Amino acid sequence: MNPVRKRRLILVVGGLVAFSAAIGLLLYAISSNINLFYSPEEVVSGEAPVGKNMRVGGIVADGTVRRDSETLKVQFDVTDGIGTFTVYYSGILPDLFREGQGIVANGMLQEDGTFEAYEVLAKHDEEYTPPEVQHALDKAERMKALQEAAETAG
Repeated sequence: MNPVRKRRLILVVGGLVAFSAAIGLLLYAISSNINLFYSPEEVVSGEAPVGKNMRVGGIVADGTVRRDSETLKVQFDVTDGIGTFTVYYSGILPDLFREGQGIVANGMLQEDGTFEAYEVLAKHDEEYTPPEVQHALDKAERMKALQEAAETAG
């Protein structure tokens, strides 16, 4: 092989290897930082991964907010009408946080099925619900209607 062609081939192959390595590292970095959304139904059914950062959302169940009088720790249940699980949070909750309100929490699901949140977001007005939460609530309503129809028919 001609020395010029050999040098050119080595440069092209080296460039392809470097480009492939860069793309591989980029995809690895992106995949480890993805923060997927899960509904309460998916969390309760075991579809949500344990020990991974994620977002969950739903409605704060009535009568479930419990605050520690000594610290900023609070726990509450989140539901979509089908599934319900407990969220533990330590910090200052948003001003709009209350029972019956739609929320999205960022955190990690624990082995015992509870959710340790590092951030809690509440909707900002009476008309708005985060799209992920609204989708989960709509899905839960459809599932409830199908279950009721099956019970009525059977």
